[in-house]
Amino acid sequence: MTDTTTEPATEPVVGGPAFVEVPALADDDASLFAGDTGVLPYEARRALALVLQRRYLSAAAHPAEWKALLAHQDVLASRCHDLFVELVVDRDYEIAYKRQVREAGLSIPVLLKDEPYKRVETLLMLFARNRFRQEQGAGERAAHVDAEELVDYALGFLAADETNLAARRREVDNAVATLVREHVLDEVAEGRYRVQPVVEILLPVERLRELTSWLRDPAVEPVETTEDETDAVDEDEEARA
Repeated sequence: MTDTTTEPATEPVVGGPAFVEVPALADDDASLFAGDTGVLPYEARRALALVLQRRYLSAAAHPAEWKALLAHQDVLASRCHDLFVELVVDRDYEIAYKRQVREAGLSIPVLLKDEPYKRVETLLMLFARNRFRQEQGAGERAAHVDAEELVDYALGFLAADETNLAARRREVDNAVATLVREHVLDEVAEGRYRVQPVVEILLPVERLRELTSWLRDPAVEPVETTEDETDAVDEDEEARA
C-alpha cells in the first residue's frame, strides 16, 4: 500500500534564519542620508565633490575616488554640465579638474572665475615645471625641489636696486605655501617638496613663451590660470554674465 503520509511542516526555529533573507540596506536603497534622492554610489559622489572643491583630483591622492570617477565619468560630466562646468579628465597624468563653460550667446551664471597667479607664484611654477620635465627625461618617477632652490630662483628675478630682501623672502614663502595648499607641490619632508604632474596642465608648453614675456615685463597683463578656482561671484558679476 502506498504511504500517503506527509511530513509535518517544520516550525521556524526561534532565533534561527528567516525563510527569506532580507537584503542589506545598501543593496536595497542607495540613500546615504535622510531625504537623499541621489543615485550615485558613495565613492562617485565623493569624486564629484572633490573635483568641485579642489583644483584637481588625482589618482595618487584619492585612488578610490579616481576609480569611481572613471567608472561614472559620463554621469559626473553630465552633472557638471548641468552647472555649466566642464569636467576634464587627463588619463595620462591621472588627474581630473573642472573648467567654467563660456559660450557666446548664452547667459551663464559663472560659478568658477579665473584667478591669475601672482608673479612670484608663476616663477616658482616655472622652476617646478622645468625640474619635473628634467626628471621625467632622466627616467625618474618623481621630481623634487628644495625650499632654498625655490627662494634662490625667485630672488634672482629681483630688480637690481631692490633693498627689502626680508619682504621679498616672505613673498616667496607665501607663494610656496599657496602652491602647497593647492597641491602643485606636496611637502614630503621639512623644506623638501614633490612636484605634482598638475604643473604640466597649469603651464602647458604653448604658454611658456607668453609667461616668459610677462615675467620680463611686469607691465604686461598677468596670465590667467588654465584651471578655474571655485569661488562665489558677487551679484553684479553674475548679472553681467
